[in-house]
Amino acid sequence: MPIDRIPIASLATMPKNEQQNVELNQDIAAFRHYLESERGMARNTVLAYGRDLTTFAEWVAEGGLKDYLHPGVRELSHYLSFLRERGLSPSSVARHLVALKMFYRFLRLEERANQQAVEHLSSPKLWERIPQVLSPESVDKLLAAPSPEDRFYLRDRALLETLYATGSRASEVVGLQLNDLHLDSGFCKCTGKGNKQRVVPLGKPAVEALQEYLRDLRPQLVFAHPEATAVFVSRGGRPLNREMLWILVKKYVLRAGLNTKVSPHTLRHSFATHLLAGGADLRTVQELLGHANIRTTQHYTHVDRDRLRAIHKQFHPRGKKQTG
Repeated sequence: MPIDRIPIASLATMPKNEQQNVELNQDIAAFRHYLESERGMARNTVLAYGRDLTTFAEWVAEGGLKDYLHPGVRELSHYLSFLRERGLSPSSVARHLVALKMFYRFLRLEERANQQAVEHLSSPKLWERIPQVLSPESVDKLLAAPSPEDRFYLRDRALLETLYATGSRASEVVGLQLNDLHLDSGFCKCTGKGNKQRVVPLGKPAVEALQEYLRDLRPQLVFAHPEATAVFVSRGGRPLNREMLWILVKKYVLRAGLNTKVSPHTLRHSFATHLLAGGADLRTVQELLGHANIRTTQHYTHVDRDRLRAIHKQFHPRGKKQTG
């Protein structure tokens, strides 16, 4: 629905800084409505942008900008410094910057501001450190971590196999519905950001794990809710959420003796890196990951190259003398 704005007459009676704070929050609300209604972005993405822009609005309210509709590059660079001083990682600062750039592009569409200043800001280097990527051997350890002694062994094994087999985001895996699975043909449909669907193949281990779970355990879990359509459900038959998936992955990461920083997204990183290392072409990996822009997928070529360079430097007798 349209965003209600405070009448101009009422705004005129407010102190200038308070008037700016009200207008900025109204613009952020309008921007979120635009993303969800007109751009069709996923709710989680809209919420994330909203949180980042709330931080920006708080900084402006504390005197960060005299006029948010006409910001200067120097002023906006102070905002990035403010984020870094709060201890945010380079990737988090970059995400805030993306939200800010999209917000000012929206304001330009609304003919309320010119976004040139924010476009001149550059993102922090996201790939100075190599993102967590598991070796194929470590992936095998993780996928083998669920034990028949675990109460929900069949579900958890199928869950981990699906994460790695598809390279899907956590939200996409917990969002899988029964009619998304086509196990006889060896593929599933994943619904990604902006409700965009893509077809992803499933390897034999994942297909067999899913078949066993659907046949031998899921009917028991959904006994009280036979109408349930989610593939992965809790002991009460309710769909698993991302938080529960995160907890389960962490449980098996610890059991497998892997780095505690490993998360569901690590399996997505590993999926992409292993495909590229095995010779898959970039366009195919882009399609499998559901990236709208191939530049996002290209990051994984840097990850693999940097990982190989780091290994070479660590283990090759003359590796430390390499400079390129």
